[in-house]
Amino acid sequence: MPSNVIYVLGLGPGDILDLPARNLSLLRSYPVYLRTERHPVVEYLRREGISLHPLDHFYEEYETFEEVYQSMTHFLLDRCQQEGVVVFAVPGSPLVGETVVRLLRESAPQENIQLEILPAPSFLDSLYPLLGIDPAEGLLIADSFSFCGGFNQGFLPGTGLIIMQLYSSALASEVKLTLMESYPDDHQVVLVRAAGVRGSEEVLTIPLYELDRQQTDHLTSLYVPPLTGGAVLKESEQFAQYTLDPLVEVMDSLLGPEGCPWDRKQTHQTLKKYLIEETYEVLDAIDEGNMHKLCEELGDLLLQIIFHAALAERSGKFTISDVIAEITEKMIRRHPHVFGDTRVKSAAEVLKNWESIKQEEGEPKSMLAGVPRYLPALQRAQKVQGKAALVGFDWPEAEGAALKVEEEWKEVKEAWDRGDKQALQGELGDFLFAAVNTCRLLGIDAEETLRQAVDKFSQRFCAMERKAAERGLRLKDLSLIELDGIWDEVKASEEKN
Repeated sequence: MPSNVIYVLGLGPGDILDLPARNLSLLRSYPVYLRTERHPVVEYLRREGISLHPLDHFYEEYETFEEVYQSMTHFLLDRCQQEGVVVFAVPGSPLVGETVVRLLRESAPQENIQLEILPAPSFLDSLYPLLGIDPAEGLLIADSFSFCGGFNQGFLPGTGLIIMQLYSSALASEVKLTLMESYPDDHQVVLVRAAGVRGSEEVLTIPLYELDRQQTDHLTSLYVPPLTGGAVLKESEQFAQYTLDPLVEVMDSLLGPEGCPWDRKQTHQTLKKYLIEETYEVLDAIDEGNMHKLCEELGDLLLQIIFHAALAERSGKFTISDVIAEITEKMIRRHPHVFGDTRVKSAAEVLKNWESIKQEEGEPKSMLAGVPRYLPALQRAQKVQGKAALVGFDWPEAEGAALKVEEEWKEVKEAWDRGDKQALQGELGDFLFAAVNTCRLLGIDAEETLRQAVDKFSQRFCAMERKAAERGLRLKDLSLIELDGIWDEVKASEEKN
């Protein structure tokens, strides 16, 4: 049984009447460390002669909250080892929005320290009646920094939102701007100060755009009511940030008993061609630089992913949630230089680590096994060559690959001269493979390069058709010499432009 104990207790929302008797007894019995002294109950405790050690100085000594709370946790564990029993007191409830408490729960057992948590009413318990809301009907809760730092991504404005610890006008301004990405500027929000502190509670309803014009402090919270009503939702469609749920629900309806007959007939196999088509339409939009079209085509591609996941769910294989969880875990696992302690110096080192991690994950032993056979041949050749290069099986410079191209062309000519068509096909394949290798070593994408060449030829050929038509001619009626002449005209016209 651990002999060292940390009592983690809440001070309640701010009124001494809400401080549980056992918590007050412990505050009088052992050394007390406060996460912050900025709490209404602290003044009463000092009048009672209770010795308090506030830890507010940690906020001044470190640049990030992560560093503050990690250091505070280490400090408390050390004080417990030195003093045997200590009290760590936090505003409100220790189970609501207290990062240090979470870190202590993770670390204390490793230090053979017993952690006992004594709850107290949270400010939320006082906030709900002030706002007249029932959290069971749906409510999101976040602190200001978490909300502005990414918590807001994917939440639905149709759910009520409480943002805690809105302690400065600068933070209020950042929260306002973040909310305006999802709500109309004049959306009515409720600012609450000192919830649970009798005689000091303030409730103010204001339009969102006035949020940073109000006085705020460490006891200030914000309630953002949900967007409700058909007219309001229709007006605010431009502000909504969607999760995947609406699209998943649409697909479920299409595949349901009363759904679309065509969709209900599809399988993974029948959908393959549409997946490929949508992918190439995305690439076209990228090449055109058309962002509106890219947005549309990415949606079409996303639909294909949702479609396949829905079919898999119906056969009991996996769901779209499994797809998202799998790729999320994979990206974190394969980026230890971002989410772990690994250090890298270059993108090349990242790729080597990536392949090494894939091997550790139990991927097929051959490094080439992960290159899809359905890739376009030039792209597949580049992938295979790049994989081989990771183990050093590669030309040191592009010159070596270029000489290999010349060597392969000689073998092509030999097979051609012999009239051996089967050998000729093989030698031409080797020639193309060597040419792709040269492109790769020169830092040029062979697939993209050939695509551009095809585009250039197509544009010139279409220009030839137009020129011929202007003269009342058809290309198929012209001789090769005449066709070459028009081709040269088109090229000359391009050079002038």
